Amino acid sequence: MSNTGGGIFEKRPERVVVKVGSNVLTRPDGSLDVTRMSAIVDQLAALHSAGLEIVLVSSGAVASGRGEFRRRGLAPADLDQVSARQLFSAVGQARLINRYYEFFRDHSIICGQILATKENLATRRHYLNQKHCMGVMLGARIIPVVNENDTVSVTELMFTDNDELSGLIASMMDADALIILSNIDGLYTCDPALPEARLIRRVGRGEDAAGGISDRRSSLGRGGMATKYRIAGRVADEGIAVVIANGTRDHILTDLLGLTPGDAPCTLFEPAPREASSLKRWIAHGESFAKGSVTVNQGAAEALLRGGASLLPVGVTDVEGAFEAGDIITVVTEDGRVIACGRAAIGAAAAERALGRKRNGSPLIHADYLYVYDNGE
Repeated sequence: MSNTGGGIFEKRPERVVVKVGSNVLTRPDGSLDVTRMSAIVDQLAALHSAGLEIVLVSSGAVASGRGEFRRRGLAPADLDQVSARQLFSAVGQARLINRYYEFFRDHSIICGQILATKENLATRRHYLNQKHCMGVMLGARIIPVVNENDTVSVTELMFTDNDELSGLIASMMDADALIILSNIDGLYTCDPALPEARLIRRVGRGEDAAGGISDRRSSLGRGGMATKYRIAGRVADEGIAVVIANGTRDHILTDLLGLTPGDAPCTLFEPAPREASSLKRWIAHGESFAKGSVTVNQGAAEALLRGGASLLPVGVTDVEGAFEAGDIITVVTEDGRVIACGRAAIGAAAAERALGRKRNGSPLIHADYLYVYDNGE
């Protein structure tokens, strides 16, 4: 495959994760927009034919199931929010993957379903098993269709949304690019509903472009632009280009990748040079499934942010959660900023006993198993 003619990219990516949000795939009444689904699959098929490896992270199961119940005039009786979500997702995911299978089959492409939970990815062994499965699929030219398993992912077991999941998948699969499709063109200088709003076309390394983020969330999905911005920045820091674009625009994917010549309004987050190992990239997304946290004093925070340091008990002021040795935990400053994530060398009980202990030289998190976020978050 030629690496030239990459659309908005300097060279065309070889492996791309595409996340499609609920507001792209569903109509306002909650029913599945099969016309839009078909159009997106047509574009994905074009990318596939051009030699790209594609992973599709697709929302829409809950909205699809809800729409099916409404279409049939059925109303689940006396169900709490969690139970209704489980019911709608169980029905909706079946409809969603069947549609994808049919649409891809029309292009002589096979797709396969991957349902993920935090627990699937919280241990290194399960994470590597998931990565191997998806790698085998891509090697066989099969498109993985990934979604959170909403039938079992409830409350604290849930990802923030599929933006978070797509970032983890892009990192896991060593993708060249992550494309997040919503119903908005990208990041704006202020609330996009205001006449003075301007689209931010590029976010450079270390650039703070969060000032224009609106607090409004989509009517069908769980996420919002704040989540997309956070995930995009984190994934770009790992060396993966990230694009936020409007999935309701015709030909948006083929325009972005240079297969069609149309304009592709979007926000591109420029990637950092790749430096982190596969292990560190997994740890970088550990905030999603962390089993606990430790609070550090200012001196420890400054040492971690400078880079290369292990976290010693002497710098820890508080321990939260029932984590064990080997679990992923977050590192938080006294003013509440998450500045790092790492694999605990000891459990929570031992960490509490070692709080502030100056003579204990053993790290709570060794530098080899610690990922520090740029400037903290």
